[in-house]
Amino acid sequence: MIASELRRGIVIRIVQILVQFLVLGAVLLLAAGTWRWGNAWAFVGLSVLSSLGIGVYVLPRNPEVIVERGRRHGGTRRFDVVLGVVMTVTYLGVLVVAGLDAGRFGWTDLGPLVAVVGAVLVLLTSVPIAGAMAANRHLETTVRIQAERGHETATEGPYRFVRHPMYAAMLLQMPATALLLESAWALVPAAGFVVAMVVRTALEDRMLRSDLPGYAAYARTTRYRLVPRVW
Repeated sequence: MIASELRRGIVIRIVQILVQFLVLGAVLLLAAGTWRWGNAWAFVGLSVLSSLGIGVYVLPRNPEVIVERGRRHGGTRRFDVVLGVVMTVTYLGVLVVAGLDAGRFGWTDLGPLVAVVGAVLVLLTSVPIAGAMAANRHLETTVRIQAERGHETATEGPYRFVRHPMYAAMLLQMPATALLLESAWALVPAAGFVVAMVVRTALEDRMLRSDLPGYAAYARTTRYRLVPRVW
């Protein structure tokens, strides 16, 4: 990829991420009915901070993946289109329910200590995400076989321990977000997100075993999909 194209793609991706966080922050504040809800600002701030940390780590190691994650690609598997909608709805559900619960009506009161635990977990999940992005040049946002990019099986970094390290991090990140926002009710849509992600992992894994050369052999040596020694 030409350097100027790479720079342009990275700038586009940065803008996309910033707009995404602005939208998510607006969803939280609108649901809460106030802009003075500190947890919402903490969520946005930690999201920006973790994204910045991931970018700083990944940029010198695998800049191409940053660009590709900001592009639309054809060939996304149908199951991923459906599950993508489910995960988007449940993710937004976490924010809306948390805003209504902890921000507007105060249905539950988990306390600041729970928020601190959630914040720490949100930051910790950025570590395997950064490792996965640095190690896997084919880590796009949708599930497909990237034949035009010479799709290969990633085996380094966190892929030595589980076959889907980014998904593993996201499974923890979503309930951690509910805790950061101090909302017990937000754990309900978070659970829906977790279920959808587990299903996505299973279907993607089956697809890769069938269609990606070298993946079946990799799966025999790296036995666990999401949790070492569990599954």
